Amino acid sequence: MHALYDRLKALFPVGEFTEQRSNLAFVTLPGAYLRPALLHLRDREGFTHLVLLTAVDWIEQGQFQLTYLLSNRAENRDIGLRVMLPRLGTVMASIHDLWPTAATYQRELREMFGIDFPDSPGVYEEFILEGWNDIPPYRRDFDTLQYAQDSYAQRPGRETRDPESHMKQQLYPGKG
Repeated sequence: MHALYDRLKALFPVGEFTEQRSNLAFVTLPGAYLRPALLHLRDREGFTHLVLLTAVDWIEQGQFQLTYLLSNRAENRDIGLRVMLPRLGTVMASIHDLWPTAATYQRELREMFGIDFPDSPGVYEEFILEGWNDIPPYRRDFDTLQYAQDSYAQRPGRETRDPESHMKQQLYPGKG
């Protein structure tokens, strides 16, 4: 994977390189170079399959990380391209024309994180969260506890336990 990284580095301003194992690596690059890098990997390096497109909310840094995982099935190698985007006003170009399945991932990321892919088909249609009217639930500033308390009635007889003390009691009874 180091040779592939060197080839990418010669063509694009790639950043951090992380080799997870001999056939899986991740490379960070600016969003402006994502499309040319994807085209290069698909058309010249044999990474013809988009495995997934996912996001991570790095709220402390005020960024989202998009990861595009590609597979070269013939050589049993995978590479992930990581792009960092600002959390506010996040817009990213669609890649549905390169891999049609990307449209589904992009719809999910828009709904669950609020990352916009304006040219992606169906991206503004409800997808998973029909009738949702709160902030996207995969964002780390979404308060799941508050949402549950506001949305669902407390059921009689249900008690809440602190997981740590409950598990200690279950695993080590009598050792208070």
